[in-house]
Amino acid sequence: MEGGIRLANNKKKLEFWSFPASEILQELQTTAEGLKSSESSERLKKYGANILKPKKRSDALTLLLSQFKSPITLILLFAAGLAFFLHETTDTIIIAVIILVSSLLGFWQEKGAADAFEKLLAAVQIRAAVLRDGKEKEIPVEEIVPGDIIILNAGDIIPADCLILDSKDLFVSEATLTGETYPVEKVVGVLKAETPLAKRTNSLWMGTSVVSGSGKLLAVSTGKGTEFGKISEKLKFSPPETEFEKGISKFGYFLMEITMLMVIAIFAINVYLQRPILDSFLFSLALAVGLTPQLLPAIISVNLSHGAREMAQKKVIVKRLASIENLGSMNLLCSDKTGTLTEGELELQAFQDLKGEKNEKVLLYSCLNAYYQKGFENPIDRAILSQNKFNLAEYEKLDEIPYDFVRKRLSILVSKNGTNLMITKGALPNIFEICSQAEAEPGKTVEISEFKEQIEQQFEEFSGKGFRTLGIAYREMGQQKTIGKEQEKGMIFLGFLFFFDPPKPDIIKTIESMEQLGISLKIITGDNRFVAASVSREVGLKNSRVLTGSELDKMSSEALMKQVNDNDVFAEVEPSQKEHIILALKKSGNVVGYMGDGINDASALHASDVGISVDSAADVAKEAADFVLMEKSLNALVEGVKEGRKTFANTLKYVFMATSANFGNMFSMAGASLFLPFLPLLPTQILLINLLTDFPEMTIATDAVDKEMVEKPRRWDIIFIRKFMVVFGITSSVFDYLTFGVLLLLLPGITEEFRTGWFMESVISASLIVLVIRSRKPFFRSRPGKYLLIATIFIVVFTLGFPLTPFAALFGFKPLPIQVILILGALVGLYILAAETIKKRFYKNVKF
Repeated sequence: MEGGIRLANNKKKLEFWSFPASEILQELQTTAEGLKSSESSERLKKYGANILKPKKRSDALTLLLSQFKSPITLILLFAAGLAFFLHETTDTIIIAVIILVSSLLGFWQEKGAADAFEKLLAAVQIRAAVLRDGKEKEIPVEEIVPGDIIILNAGDIIPADCLILDSKDLFVSEATLTGETYPVEKVVGVLKAETPLAKRTNSLWMGTSVVSGSGKLLAVSTGKGTEFGKISEKLKFSPPETEFEKGISKFGYFLMEITMLMVIAIFAINVYLQRPILDSFLFSLALAVGLTPQLLPAIISVNLSHGAREMAQKKVIVKRLASIENLGSMNLLCSDKTGTLTEGELELQAFQDLKGEKNEKVLLYSCLNAYYQKGFENPIDRAILSQNKFNLAEYEKLDEIPYDFVRKRLSILVSKNGTNLMITKGALPNIFEICSQAEAEPGKTVEISEFKEQIEQQFEEFSGKGFRTLGIAYREMGQQKTIGKEQEKGMIFLGFLFFFDPPKPDIIKTIESMEQLGISLKIITGDNRFVAASVSREVGLKNSRVLTGSELDKMSSEALMKQVNDNDVFAEVEPSQKEHIILALKKSGNVVGYMGDGINDASALHASDVGISVDSAADVAKEAADFVLMEKSLNALVEGVKEGRKTFANTLKYVFMATSANFGNMFSMAGASLFLPFLPLLPTQILLINLLTDFPEMTIATDAVDKEMVEKPRRWDIIFIRKFMVVFGITSSVFDYLTFGVLLLLLPGITEEFRTGWFMESVISASLIVLVIRSRKPFFRSRPGKYLLIATIFIVVFTLGFPLTPFAALFGFKPLPIQVILILGALVGLYILAAETIKKRFYKNVKF
């Protein structure tokens, strides 16, 4: 339902920017002090959560019912109904019980996975400050309702369509809605109803973000009722599928095609051979169940949620489960240097004038600029203010032009004793271009061209030593009380600010760890080329050649693809260029991760395969990320990559199991049914085999992973899976037919004992082969996980003992002579040894 109060005058709701705030407050039945908690709860129930797309329900009943929605389960339910209709009571009960047990197992696994994931996601939930019961409190953005009073600061995402009640130097990035790259100033006011969206300066829109300043807003529309909601509803936007999700889909279609062909053929042939139609139908269905890895969705959910829990312990929070596989296959990481490669806390090393001498006026003007700017809190301003020794209260702030990533500077207008002064701080080249004069001595200015060479020399010298260099300039503005970007000209250059951000002590070792995992690091920074080159050398990057943003602009798409792969350091880069670099790297066949925490990083995070942010990041960055690090450290990321690869490896194990032993067994039964005078197994027996062999496979998420599977990125490869399926499926079938021969020889004409022997051999071999194919190493050199080993032993013991129980007769089983069991055991042992030998040759000849 649209999140917007049905106003008495609907025109006010539709065109709220054209009415005074007092009228909209009255229509929304709220006040400037906010809603009461009881009222907000009622509105949340009535108008729904403040989200664009309804959350996928994960309550117990929904998950339980979803277990019965798969085509295989529905067909089995139909089969059970058909058996009941034909008075096959025993078959009906057995099929129903097996469906119920299998579904409950899937439900239990998925419920645990869903609950665990929701708890993890809550740790990095985007929150907003609102007034409730007259007090400011933080709530999840999903709980914001029309009539809420929202408090915004720099870096916040705007959570609803709002009318401004109060603002202070409020500048907002509306690029997501209007495409405008420059921040737009927002103020209180009343506009004409026909004012276009980009010109509605008294309103803010869901999905945009605050660049600087603060504001107090009235939420008018939420969720799908917002402008952003209307656009998303038209586009039906959904996140692109990850490579892993695409691989799983292809794998599913591949198995479905094989299953359909085999089942139809077997059913038709059995009917042609004049076998009972119901038995033939149920046998074909049972084969379909055996061929289909119906636990795959549950196994994937459990593996991913287990991986997410393990990653959370390593201080990596997963926001999108399917991205875990992408993290494991990532081979390139793009990152800024500040706080990732360096400590992230800048120190102001020096504040100098043109002569290279310490200058108190440079420090004073820097402190004024840092203190009065209302943008996003940043390390540069913290470093400047840590050395403040002036009484800044003597100055009154009049206006501000916030920092943006095109101008790369920030200006404030302050007043003291009737003199209005504009002070601008920013990247040295961007300050230099707006100055016409320079202050050579106190009170004495000269043409800046006289010092151009000297300024550039100082800039290169300090930047080459790893110092971040900013410029500071000023201009007297007479009685002018407002300033705009067009007035940043004709300024007086005052001096330099030099900052140092030392590399992290263990960063060289961390980068080496990444290289050992097959991950290359690329630095993308807005800093100048000299600082970027210096830092890259200090952290041990082998290729420290720098490519600058201006050089990128001149390149064709083809040249860009080549250069981005050949260079590891990109400096003086604009936010839009970060996205271009990432897209070019992706087109070259890389799985690209991007680590960013700033307002300007959102587009790059969206463009990457793996978006990584940190808990202290701006809301826009956290919202765009797939992963959130609880500390800004590459060490945490390295551990996260390892867990991602373990999760991918364990998911593949289930696929390998489903496509080898299971497929081989079902294929063998299908073939045997054509030449045996009876069905090799009854449908209910096949279903029982399928249920029992699923038990060990359900513990795969906790299985140990060999070091070799973590050492390099691996990607989903359907061709490799097909080859694996053919080789190990055929191996399984060969021993299946050998088992048929032995059973026919030892138990001629004894159908029930034959089926019992085949049941025992099938379950035990399928359970034990898991221990072989789970690792590239010999099975005795790769220790399985505790739960996998326990589950395997339990199933082997259960299978050996089941024919001796009272329930055996229900399934048509009978106890076997001990000598037959021993011979079957020898066959299983021979199968394990053969599979081990074939595995060694397979991995030698087939690369993955």
